[in-house]
Amino acid sequence: MVKHQPLQVYEKQVFVSFVTGIYGCRWKRYQRSQDDSSRWECTWFVILCSSFLLLLFWAYFWLVAQNDFNEFNWSVYNRSGEWKDETIPILASTTVGFSYITFLLILALFHISLGQQLNLYWVHKIGVLAMLLTTISGVISVDDIWGDEWDIILVSLQSTAPFLHIGALTTVTAISWLVAGYVVRRERSNFQVMMLLIYMVILLTVYLAPLTFTCPCIMDRHSLGLRPDVIGRRGAPMVAPENTMVSFNRALQYGASSLEADVTISVDGVPFLMRDRTLKRTTDVSKVFPARQYDDASFFNWTEIRSLNAGQWFLESDPYWTVETLTARDRSRIGNQTVCSLVEMLRLASKANSSALLKVRRPPPEHPRYRTWFMDTLWAVQKAGITQKRVRTVTWTPDTDRGRVRGLQQTANEKLSVEEIKQRGLTSLTLHYSKATTKDIEEYLANNVSVTVYPVNEPWLYSILWCSGVPSVSSDAPQVLRKVPYPIWLMSRNAYRFIWITSDLVSIAVVIGIFGFQKWRMRGMQNYNPEQIMLSAVTRRSSRDVNIMKEKLIISELNNGLSSTEELCLYPENGYATYSHGDLSH
Repeated sequence: MVKHQPLQVYEKQVFVSFVTGIYGCRWKRYQRSQDDSSRWECTWFVILCSSFLLLLFWAYFWLVAQNDFNEFNWSVYNRSGEWKDETIPILASTTVGFSYITFLLILALFHISLGQQLNLYWVHKIGVLAMLLTTISGVISVDDIWGDEWDIILVSLQSTAPFLHIGALTTVTAISWLVAGYVVRRERSNFQVMMLLIYMVILLTVYLAPLTFTCPCIMDRHSLGLRPDVIGRRGAPMVAPENTMVSFNRALQYGASSLEADVTISVDGVPFLMRDRTLKRTTDVSKVFPARQYDDASFFNWTEIRSLNAGQWFLESDPYWTVETLTARDRSRIGNQTVCSLVEMLRLASKANSSALLKVRRPPPEHPRYRTWFMDTLWAVQKAGITQKRVRTVTWTPDTDRGRVRGLQQTANEKLSVEEIKQRGLTSLTLHYSKATTKDIEEYLANNVSVTVYPVNEPWLYSILWCSGVPSVSSDAPQVLRKVPYPIWLMSRNAYRFIWITSDLVSIAVVIGIFGFQKWRMRGMQNYNPEQIMLSAVTRRSSRDVNIMKEKLIISELNNGLSSTEELCLYPENGYATYSHGDLSH
């Protein structure tokens, strides 16, 4: 016997359908379940959380590593021999992957909050696994190619730690809703206790994290020193081809107080400016001297070097995505640039009343100027007419050559103790930003040792070095630092302590309130009469908002053992279902 009865009164659950549909492809009500998630699905939730945390770390790394994108591309070029911006595909894939994993994690948290069973769709499982493996391989590759760059994470925390703390505090406070909903259940288990303890440890760690922060910009405004001088590192290489006259002119226009250049000695003893070992990347040597394009740049004579174009590559490759911002006149000027000699650069510095920082590369042993290279450099300094005290040299090797160079300010590009600095007769140091701690800088300055930090291309790094008291920085982007007239943030210790303690107290109050509310809510549900709860677990609305689902109910004595007098009756008008057999009613 077949009876058509309205089985249940359902309300629309659009949001639940959206969440479960996208996460687990469970669009229909009968596909969903409020049972506990299986261990397999819990394992996938852990994998999803791990992927999110790894991608968060990966995305943060590339966000702060923008300061060194030029160094990264140069490292890749030295390995592959081809210059391209390798950061573009990395940033694009990281953005897409992080957005995708974050979206899935939010959906999973909504599942937990709504009491829905986790069931990640198999397509998403493949996507999560692919993103996890891709990110792990990316971390391994960066560690191999650019392993020293991991230091920038610790350096960046000097600027971002207070803000990351507020973000972490907000996150763990919000998660307390899910934790409280799980641990206040009537059923008690060891796992619930363990979850609560883990959450409390994480919460306490976040509350006390500021005790470990070292932020130079948390200081009294009156203690802030002078704005660090900006040295144009190879000029302004982001808006003009590096180590060319137009690049050095641009650096001076952007307020650089000094110019930095890489010096190589030609086979006939003329110092010229070239960063790479070969001429292939920054000149048209592959067209003019195709058979010698991989030869060491120092084995060309000055006539051959001067015949090369040193600007067209910049217009064609657009390494910093800035060519579109150039005027037609600028492009024409850049396209006609030649390799710059040291004399030309020093004359420009002298004319602009600025100083110069020279990184001189010693020629190979088989080079004819191997023993006289420092004399060639001194000759160029004297010929340029610049005061020798305004010229600093770095990377003179071996140290015995330093004594033969009289009059020039000598510096080292390695971290040394004050005693070693005095023994070598140095007056300044040129340090990578990862090697220059605030304590070291204070010690150097107290002993009259000037410190130049490189490379500094982002405002946040410039700001923390400013607060640390660094007198000068070397930058590939003087046009960016020109727009930083003041540290991007500066806060007194008392003000930060107030913000820290206040935010912790607010978080504690919110967490306690959430746990109390969840316990009250669960107690109310436990005391509620189950016969008054509709199967849809929602409050019934007016009839025009309700869809009545009709299903076929086949009652057969052979299939379910019910007699012909047994009947299942549902009354949609009051929301209850009753089962009757003769005089027995439920």
